[in-house]
Amino acid sequence: MTLKHTYDVAILGGGLAGLSLSIQLSRAGYEVILFEKEKYPFHKVCGEYVSFECWNFLEELGVPLSDWKLPHISQLIVSSPSGYTIEHKLDLGGFGISRYKLDAYLAELSRNAGTTILEETRVDNIWFSESHFHIQYGDRMCKAKMACGSFGKRSNIDVKLKRDFIRKKQNKLNNYIAVKYHIKTDFPADHIALHNFSNGYCGISKVEDEKYCLCYLTTAQNLQNNNNSIPDMERNILMRNPSLRQIFSEADFLFDKPLTISQISFDAKTQVEHHMLMAGDAAGMISPLCGNGMSMAMHGSKIAFEQMLLFLQEKISRQEMEEQYARIWEQTFGKRLKTGRFIQGMFGRNRITNYLLLALRPFPSIVNHLVKQTHGEPF
Repeated sequence: MTLKHTYDVAILGGGLAGLSLSIQLSRAGYEVILFEKEKYPFHKVCGEYVSFECWNFLEELGVPLSDWKLPHISQLIVSSPSGYTIEHKLDLGGFGISRYKLDAYLAELSRNAGTTILEETRVDNIWFSESHFHIQYGDRMCKAKMACGSFGKRSNIDVKLKRDFIRKKQNKLNNYIAVKYHIKTDFPADHIALHNFSNGYCGISKVEDEKYCLCYLTTAQNLQNNNNSIPDMERNILMRNPSLRQIFSEADFLFDKPLTISQISFDAKTQVEHHMLMAGDAAGMISPLCGNGMSMAMHGSKIAFEQMLLFLQEKISRQEMEEQYARIWEQTFGKRLKTGRFIQGMFGRNRITNYLLLALRPFPSIVNHLVKQTHGEPF
């Protein structure tokens, strides 16, 4: 096996967390390698709604959000499986942008900052010994003083590390599938809708170029009950909601086939594994209905960078870095994740969702409170 190089930091996964972290570290003068199994640009299963709390952070990284004329989203519509709806103003709100566009731009910023990005490269194994990480990919290997796992919701590395959430038996928090389309439809650009159906929910919001992201989450059981056929499940389950029936019947679907991901887990995860810091969904995944996962990934990269920098400057030990990162991450995001699990438990069941929306409609202050509990402040 060929040893290629020794880096300051190796980042496994080139999503929002990994790319944002690589830009910060490379600009600070450190040698960074980033592994991504796909080739930019590419689509990802994601709701593609971004809370405004990360707008300033992205522009500081060099993303020209203000020039892109992106849709600003300030209104939330929620419908029950039977079609009962409530509408609510979002105090902070967000904006829409596809991962196809955003990730590719961040990758270019990262390259320009000096990061070595290996696209279409799968990491086969990683281990820590003699104060360094050893990263194996194909017949090659490199070393790094530090490593960050930002490989998303579920990875072969999660299995290699024998992480606790991987070993758990199937339960109501860890056996979901997600499906995503880009569509063209008639829907207000400043709205985001969350349409519930039996054992799932579907979000729709505008992104760039007059396109809309349509993305839904449901249980694997729903798919199995429909002959493992996504069209059958959409027809038999999702389209019972009148709002979804209208969308699926009238919209222009732009993908040849939907993007899908399975075995999604909302079980609690650890933020450090075998001395490797975890970021983004690898550190903890908030329920997508909260609309905060993308912002959390980028905010988490800033927290990781600050602690890594102290370690690389030899101001703190590795143990102190790991403990401080896990503590700050939990202080910043722990309550959001718990609230997200609680909210998710209230949606997706016909009778409960109907009663919940009826109960919430006269009390917008409660809706405000729930939204604030799943979001943070600009960072």
